[in-house]
Amino acid sequence: MDWFHTEQACLDYLERLRWPKEFICPKCGVISTPVKTSRNRLVCQSCKHQASVTAGTIFDKTRTPLKVWLAAAWYITNQKQGVSALGLQRVLGLGSYQTAWVMLHRFRRAMIRPGRDLLNGLVEVDETFIAIGDKAQPANAKGRKSHTTKTLVVIGVEMLEPKGFGRIRLRRISDDSERQVIPFVKDVIQAGATVHTDGSAAYRSLKDEGYVHQRSVMLGSDTPAHVSMPGVHRVAALIHRWLLGTHQGAVQPAKLDYYLDEFVFRFNRRKSLSRGMLFYRLLEQAVVTTPVTYQHVVAQSKSQESGSEELSG
Repeated sequence: MDWFHTEQACLDYLERLRWPKEFICPKCGVISTPVKTSRNRLVCQSCKHQASVTAGTIFDKTRTPLKVWLAAAWYITNQKQGVSALGLQRVLGLGSYQTAWVMLHRFRRAMIRPGRDLLNGLVEVDETFIAIGDKAQPANAKGRKSHTTKTLVVIGVEMLEPKGFGRIRLRRISDDSERQVIPFVKDVIQAGATVHTDGSAAYRSLKDEGYVHQRSVMLGSDTPAHVSMPGVHRVAALIHRWLLGTHQGAVQPAKLDYYLDEFVFRFNRRKSLSRGMLFYRLLEQAVVTTPVTYQHVVAQSKSQESGSEELSG
């Protein structure tokens, strides 16, 4: 609050993040010093296009003050286990739960950096079922049990030598077939890397795709699965614990993708010694992430729930 006590201070900070060297016109692409108007517009001297710092970012057309947005970013990145929309609403004193919910979903979209580096070295890949309580399906009349949905998620974990885990990638998939898991591997793992999987036939074409395939057949093995592939089993357990602890396991299946993005963001930065750096990274990605409205999130969720087979994380 000391740093960002005015809207202008917030705008100046976001402007430095969006254009760290010089202003680049979003319309003509010319690099120049813009003319600033009294309404915080940036006018390109070449094409006269009027731009704004927040246009085309997750802050686009928001009615919520930027001070609140930046306070939310600070709170989100300072909570190691994540936050819920209800918790964010209480901390920020927001009058609407919907406002806090949309802010969280916009920030979650900014947590995945476009063009991020691919996993490399030795990478474990496996699938796990995540049981989540569906908020859209209330508990039964007696209130004893809530409806749960098992959702399949594929996990990729970099394994470090001599021990430890590096970065991870997650994706929700409709089934454990080759047409689901191979595209995931190609999207998140560098060609030439060693991919360690179980004995599933779904991964049999990995060598043809340019990977070194290491298989561990679990059926009939004396070595437990969590010992043969410790990375994916550890991450799977942490995901379950995180969803239960932070969100009480109540996440609509169609919105699970964005919670997985948040988990990846936090896990991959778990060793960061500076919470301020996490805040900086989140906002740095927020000013290059296209906006999404509440209506879009709801509509997208409904279309995914209607039975689309191609699911992406």
